[in-house]
Amino acid sequence: MDNFVIIVALLLIGMLLKRIHVFHAETGNVLNLFVIYISLPALILLKVPELEFSQDILIIAIMPWAMLVFSAGLVICFSKIFRWGRSTTGCLLLVVPLGNTSFLGVPMVGTFFGEDVVLYALLYDQLGSFLALATYGSLIIALYGTAGDKPSVQSVLKKIITFPPFIALILAFCLRPFTYPLVAESILSTLSATLIPLVMIAVGFQLKLSLDKQQASQLSFGLLVKLVVAPLTALACCYLLGLDGIIVQVAIFEAAMPPMVSAGALAILANLAPTLTAALVGIGIVASFVTLPLLHQLLSII
Repeated sequence: MDNFVIIVALLLIGMLLKRIHVFHAETGNVLNLFVIYISLPALILLKVPELEFSQDILIIAIMPWAMLVFSAGLVICFSKIFRWGRSTTGCLLLVVPLGNTSFLGVPMVGTFFGEDVVLYALLYDQLGSFLALATYGSLIIALYGTAGDKPSVQSVLKKIITFPPFIALILAFCLRPFTYPLVAESILSTLSATLIPLVMIAVGFQLKLSLDKQQASQLSFGLLVKLVVAPLTALACCYLLGLDGIIVQVAIFEAAMPPMVSAGALAILANLAPTLTAALVGIGIVASFVTLPLLHQLLSII
């Protein structure tokens, strides 16, 4: 539970900094830029080479991608029905499918299921959310962060291959056979440790609790899909397929995590409905304090 306290504290710090009028109005964007160009690539370079693949973790590898496709499909359908703008659609496509499966997910799995199964949470994050952020996230930013309604194929590809986390991902896979020097590992570890504090302070700095009616409905839709519909759908699919056991429960529990803070940073940096993005991340974390324990109770009785 300490991580919940830390996140709330960081959000409150960001909100406080906004209200004392000492920091520049663009402070949130500056912090997000540092995260995208330094913190997140450092984390990718540090963690991706540690990935271990085996048949036993197939459900852990498949679940996050299945939830991504499911959630993104819902966003696209509702976007067409309600005629949401490109900025809003891009925001929801980026923030709703990607969960906070690392900083929140790992300790929450340890708290509710025990420390001996934390490895499954790490694999869910690294094989799913982590890779999806660098690949799927790059694609959404390229498509919806581009000026104009119809970005060219060349412009999309250019944005993907020049996106710092994507470059770091490719480099990390190339470096898998090698061992980092201790000093390099120390530098990467130090830089990657700045990701959560900077992102959460930036989210708090840009968080607005007063949304207009349309944004409030979009917020409700996003959080309902992320915190309720997606995990219950995962649970139903696993039940129908006859899948059970602790690995399956951890995968479903991870699918219920609130929106990923790094995805929120990307969306805000790309100017994809920044107010809505900050609300999805900030309020989503608070709402998960209620939804995650309820889901664990449901899993324990099924």
